Amino acid sequence: MSHVEPSVSGRQLAALLPDLTGLRPAYRHLSEAISALVLDGRVALHARLPAERELAAALGVSRPTVTSAYDLLRTHGYARSRQGSGTWTALPKETAPRRVTRALPAPDTAIDLARAAPGLPHQVLDDALAAVAPALARHSRTPGYDPFGLPELRATIAERYTRRGLPTRPEQILVTSGAQHALTLVLGLLAAPGDRVMVENPSYPNALDAIRRAHLRTVAVPVSDDGWDVEIIESALRQAVPHLAFLIPEFHNPTGLLMPDEARGRVLAAAHRAGTWLVVDETLADLALDVPAPAPFACRAAPDEASRVITVGSMSKSHWGGLRIGWLRASAQLVTELAAQRIATDLGGSVLDQLLAQVLLDRAAALLPAQLERLRARRAALAEALTEHFPRWTWRLPPGGLALWVDLGEPVAAELAERALAFGVRIEGGGLFAADPGVFGNRLRIPYTLPAEVLREAVQRMASAVAAGPAPARRRTRWIA
Repeated sequence: MSHVEPSVSGRQLAALLPDLTGLRPAYRHLSEAISALVLDGRVALHARLPAERELAAALGVSRPTVTSAYDLLRTHGYARSRQGSGTWTALPKETAPRRVTRALPAPDTAIDLARAAPGLPHQVLDDALAAVAPALARHSRTPGYDPFGLPELRATIAERYTRRGLPTRPEQILVTSGAQHALTLVLGLLAAPGDRVMVENPSYPNALDAIRRAHLRTVAVPVSDDGWDVEIIESALRQAVPHLAFLIPEFHNPTGLLMPDEARGRVLAAAHRAGTWLVVDETLADLALDVPAPAPFACRAAPDEASRVITVGSMSKSHWGGLRIGWLRASAQLVTELAAQRIATDLGGSVLDQLLAQVLLDRAAALLPAQLERLRARRAALAEALTEHFPRWTWRLPPGGLALWVDLGEPVAAELAERALAFGVRIEGGGLFAADPGVFGNRLRIPYTLPAEVLREAVQRMASAVAAGPAPARRRTRWIA
């Protein structure tokens, strides 16, 4: 089978570019706009750009303007050319994709608001490490591989589901290296390139990236400040008949919303009618701040609906991302098939991490209330600081989760994120959470996982960045991986 390389037509690229009227020199603005589209992932890497004459006609500019812009893209490493074949998008050498940069720690001088993930109190970790030492010594005499996960941890996770109202056997649990790993396994087993996947808009960026990298077609349904429009979801399931649907009904990331029970029943019924697999991410389910902890989504499923519901969980948001412990709940047969899929790339998770997870889950009833109280205090401190420094910004206080989804009132989030970095705050604009390019430019996701005094300082720095006005034009190397 021959490989078909992607290409962008002049009309498609023109629709993504700003109006160049009155901008001088136009070729430089055009070059910077195209490189920004590449960095934001809105134009794919290694995609063929339109011919110079075609793009000039689509934009209503002269061909020399496009020629000069392409030359500048090649000079800065954002394009390459092949004789007789055209011009292709690229990244500068020594540049890391932005999706990799996003996961790295912020510089020492920066307050990191790009990642919504709590730390683990050192005394809790010390105590857990001490508790696992005898069990680790016993496991050290074994090969240490188990693609399903340690039996005792699977049993603990199954018992947690049962206690929350969803009867579960250990055979229905697969322990993974985080929720992202679980989603990737599901996509690899159940979906083929070109299949449709229904996703929320906005949604978790890493999940959207995994879906795109699997060459799946997204069907976006909106999550507004008022929550999910179930009629739109039902219509999308009925008309698009997606093979999979990825949902975050528990303190949705990034909005923090909780899907009502009645809506869950309707979504389950509509997915069943469409024959759609539901992948339900409950990573944030434990972080109920103002409401009772919700029952698992699959509790609402009728027996004939439950077989196509896959529930994903993780300790990254409720405990610590450094553990790299997640899981999925599905039928025992599907879990076996997913474990077989896993062996191709990962023979099993870290035994030490799984033993630590076992201890922390066993102690969750004692540890979680203090964690929730810290999050409530930090959420209040962040809301108070934003009200003081940005009275025109609006948000709805989420009933749980880890972040505020803030409306700035105008599409300046990306620009503000650039300015804020110069003042020592790393934050991402709402466009990163978009299933469709070009939306949520008026939004910021601001986590409240850092100590209250650090959050106040971060908001103060952001206010200083806004007061300083536009930052000087500069090219910041960013990777999108």
